Amino acid sequence: QVQLVESGGDLVQPGGSLRLSCAASGSAFSFYSMGWYRQAPGKQRELVASVISIGNTNYADSVKGRFTISRDNAKNTVYLQMSSLKPEDTAVYYCNIRVRLLGRTRIDEYWGQGTQVTVSS
Repeated sequence: QVQLVESGGDLVQPGGSLRLSCAASGSAFSFYSMGWYRQAPGKQRELVASVISIGNTNYADSVKGRFTISRDNAKNTVYLQMSSLKPEDTAVYYCNIRVRLLGRTRIDEYWGQGTQVTVSS
């Protein structure tokens, strides 16, 4: 079992920056992919950014050039660096990981609890 703890959400003015963190702990595992999703009120949850185990990254068109996903393997943590924030970035952001637990062949998926990002003047 893996637990994810998200942090970093805040109220920020347009044009500001935030860094979200998602720390994984629990059973021994290896990462297959990591991603950040967001969901605004009245809208579907959408993929914001993802990275696969070999390091290739993918971004939603709406955040390209502004957001960067990264990971620190030593800390079992994935980050989302957000800059030039816009009001439309306001949402609850969720960390998602897909891992193989030690001794298991299946791939398991885990979600963080969500962290609120509000961009407003």
